Amino acid sequence: MYLTQVKTAISGPKILIILDNASYHKKKTTLAEIEKNLPNIQLYFLPEYSPDLNLAELLWHSAKEYISHRLFKSVDELSNLLDRLLNQGDLIIKWGRKVKNKGNAAIAN
Repeated sequence: MYLTQVKTAISGPKILIILDNASYHKKKTTLAEIEKNLPNIQLYFLPEYSPDLNLAELLWHSAKEYISHRLFKSVDELSNLLDRLLNQGDLIIKWGRKVKNKGNAAIAN
């Protein structure tokens, strides 16, 4: 079980984990297991509907902006571009922006 691996790897200081409000992050059995067996783990849930506070949303929004309206010759070409953007550090993220309503309705400040 993943929690057992985390428990053996973590001892000592408190660790804060920041999560969005996805339903699978709030599963009662998982939350109870963490509270019971991992007292040094503290979960902090972002406010609902706050994509501008969620770094994963900002990352994906920036990546989608970069690849939208492009025609790729193959899935491999798209996959290689995503690898360069997300894994090799080629993606430029506009950190000061606010992401609202996701997708094409996003407004960059």
